[in-house]
Amino acid sequence: MLELLLCSMLTILPDYLFRRFVQGKRFGKELTLYSVWFELRWGITGCLILTVLLILTVFYNHPATSSVTLFYRTIPILPEINGRVSEVAVDYTAHVEKGALLFKLDDAKQQAAVEAARRKVAEVDAAMVVARIDVTKADHQLEVAKSDYQQALDQLQTKEELKRRNSGTVPEREIEKLQVLVQGRTAAVNAATAARDAAGEKLSKQLVAERASAEAALDQAEVELSKTVIRAGVTGRVEQFTLRVGDVANPLMRPAGVLIPDNAGRALAAGFNQIEAQIMNIGMIAEVTCISKPFTVIPMVVTDVQQYIAAGQFRGGEQLIDPQQVKQPGTLIAFLEPLYKGGLDGVTPGSSCIANAYSSNHDEIVAPETGAIRGMALHAVDALALVHALLLRIQALVLPFKTLVFGGH
Repeated sequence: MLELLLCSMLTILPDYLFRRFVQGKRFGKELTLYSVWFELRWGITGCLILTVLLILTVFYNHPATSSVTLFYRTIPILPEINGRVSEVAVDYTAHVEKGALLFKLDDAKQQAAVEAARRKVAEVDAAMVVARIDVTKADHQLEVAKSDYQQALDQLQTKEELKRRNSGTVPEREIEKLQVLVQGRTAAVNAATAARDAAGEKLSKQLVAERASAEAALDQAEVELSKTVIRAGVTGRVEQFTLRVGDVANPLMRPAGVLIPDNAGRALAAGFNQIEAQIMNIGMIAEVTCISKPFTVIPMVVTDVQQYIAAGQFRGGEQLIDPQQVKQPGTLIAFLEPLYKGGLDGVTPGSSCIANAYSSNHDEIVAPETGAIRGMALHAVDALALVHALLLRIQALVLPFKTLVFGGH
């Protein structure tokens, strides 16, 4: 309507003024309802053509959309294990800090597992004390065996020396008995050495490995115990937290509530028509007005443009995809952030908005290779953004009345 009024001022109005004051035609006389089309045909035709061209120029170069939402991320509150709720630390809705307790599960089973693991560690520690004593005992036994071996060896060497000097003084049978005794004492030394090595290996390797396994089992049991305490992962606000003592919490069932981070809802997602894909680019200036903050136009900037249209996505399966099944053509999603700090203050996350984006041809206009006619045309295109800006402000004024009065709310 606004474009039609503007175009009529440049076409129909001059045509009427010419008919009225130059040709002297008057309404009710020469200009009647039946003769308006014939008399003002050039102005009406020019108005329609100019209106269509103006709408095409404005809406293509300065796209607008009402599919704008202040999306925000929610974190479901779920335990990692099944269990019955034993304590609830927050109300239905509350602000929580990172690490704050939300609720606890019954941990009797996990406490028992931790205690069993601790006792296993203590048992291994006691076995290590006994193993140290066994090592000391084996060392002493080895010393005794070495002493006995040395004593037998000395006796054998003495008898052999006496026999060498005087063969008749030492019987051969006695030397043989001493040789057998030395062999037995050698075996005893080897056995004591093996016993000492076995005790040392048990102390330094087997029991160390057993203690490491026991400590790992204790750590695992403590991790399972920690899963019974559910805390806030980020600072934010808990909403719709209906969990109560006695409920059974299950990670596969519905969440106990949702946690909304404090920094949620700081960017707008706007869905523009696909035909504007060549116009939308990062850095474009935009404006939005949101229903949760009426009578306010917020300056924004395009920070990112999604390179994929959601309507075209599919998952591989057993059936072929028919493009005709896509009911909606999908929109080009652009992400808008406030141009100034605090621009979205007062806008409720999740709010619906209306957005305008304004293209700028300044760089092309000031380029040396741009001709005068093209530069004037680009100037006109940029100036037409004023029309869309005016339309957005009219929408900002009408939106509350449209919602409250005509919307029936």
